[in-house]
Amino acid sequence: MIETISTERAPAAIGPYSQAVKSGNLVFCSGQLGLNPTTKTMAEGIEQQTLQVFNNLRAVLAAAGCSLSHVVKTTIFLNDMVDFPVVNKLYADQFGKHKPARATVQVAHLPMDGLIEIECLAVCE
Repeated sequence: MIETISTERAPAAIGPYSQAVKSGNLVFCSGQLGLNPTTKTMAEGIEQQTLQVFNNLRAVLAAAGCSLSHVVKTTIFLNDMVDFPVVNKLYADQFGKHKPARATVQVAHLPMDGLIEIECLAVCE
């Protein structure tokens, strides 16, 4: 069984996809941008966009009955790898001692001229 996960506490999908889907105890979160779900505007700069991405991921995970502590894998998409040190520090702050597997890649362009997008896979009870 596949359950579609949706919450108003994170931006609505900007294409034909779900914020997340849950199958059994696995939650597959679509990539989140630094988009504020209330104002529908992109946060300014890499630091604020990264923090907004994590707020959005937390909201989607919560709607699925999970939290960041359930995340087992992330993929970070960066518009510019020069931002990696800043993102890496904020990422470490958000996850604390929990260290999911991760890949980070630079991409040519992100939707809505975003600077960062993060997707994740979580295992929830």
